[in-house]
Amino acid sequence: MKKLLTAVLLSAVAVTPSVAAAPPFETPAPVAYLQDLSSGAILYAKDADRRMPPASMAKMMTAYVAFDLIKKGELKLDQKFQVRPETWQRWHGPAAGSTMFLSVNEQVSVDDLLKGIITLSGNDACVVLAEGVAGTEEAFTSLMNQRAKELGLTNSHFGTSNGWPDEGRTFVSARDLATLASATIQKFPDLYKRFYSLESFTWGKTLGAGSDITQANRDPLLGRVAGADGLKTGHTEEAGYGFTGSAEQNGRRLVMVLAGLTSFNQRISESVRFMEWGFRAWRARPIAKKGKLVETADVQLGDSSTVGLVAPRDLTVTVPAGAATELAGTVVYQGPIKAPIKAGQHIADLVISSPGMEPQRLPLVAEKDVDEAGFFGRAWAGLMALFGA
Repeated sequence: MKKLLTAVLLSAVAVTPSVAAAPPFETPAPVAYLQDLSSGAILYAKDADRRMPPASMAKMMTAYVAFDLIKKGELKLDQKFQVRPETWQRWHGPAAGSTMFLSVNEQVSVDDLLKGIITLSGNDACVVLAEGVAGTEEAFTSLMNQRAKELGLTNSHFGTSNGWPDEGRTFVSARDLATLASATIQKFPDLYKRFYSLESFTWGKTLGAGSDITQANRDPLLGRVAGADGLKTGHTEEAGYGFTGSAEQNGRRLVMVLAGLTSFNQRISESVRFMEWGFRAWRARPIAKKGKLVETADVQLGDSSTVGLVAPRDLTVTVPAGAATELAGTVVYQGPIKAPIKAGQHIADLVISSPGMEPQRLPLVAEKDVDEAGFFGRAWAGLMALFGA
């Protein structure tokens, strides 16, 4: 069963008589979503679960699959894949959208293909990587959909590796894109840093003169918002102009999604305005210092009947800037928790509620190891349970 305990946070959460409303924000984007990853707070949501075409924002899942394989040692950055003539023919020319300008039969490393996918939004690079990893693009999209299911992306499906229109088989939601972005940042921090914030990338040669082709990253936040370091733009006639972005300032990391905008310039202005609003109109409020004992939880069949629940890091919640906010804390866990338990194991959550806002869920971990009880301890526990003690 689920057990709820009122959190003892007298020194961390001061209850105040006034309640602050969420800061107002309006955007012409038909779909918008903004989340503070530091606290989990959803700062803004507008039609966030609508299924929509992702355009090139689907390439975040292609990169995620590659990152996952690299982390597992099943794919190497210096591994090379050949550009098949059929693939080059399909994704060559102005009708094929954004391109890395790959050449037929060219051998290209995974490292360069990822730069071509993320920085240049190369449709050709996606398909070359997909075919190199899984044999066919169809087999690779199966991997994309498996990872989507693992991440809990309930309103997403991928029919292509690059987001090219496919009669509605490929779709996402803004909330799912934010979840995908968050997972990329948190699970693969080194690869994220390596690939997502490049300002430009040079690949391919011009016809005739044979000059190097350098293309700029279309990320509208890079160079415009402090701490911006990703993620991916998208545009098709069907989808409009969209962007999934992230930035970190003073320990707060925000992830945003906008979709359905009408122009390249509007995407820039709205993305910058949305992200800056997230940092200016909201602030982090300390809840518990790292290592602080927040509560205790019951333990079943352990050498101790309880275990302390402590903050694994400095915990904060996100509240409107410049206003006092009434907060209430509750500890939630499935209990009693069964031994054995390892110190630092995530076994509970601290849920912070405030009027007018969705609850913010913060992790709590075990203060110490709790081993399984010995034979007599288990026998005594069984006897107590038999008599309802």
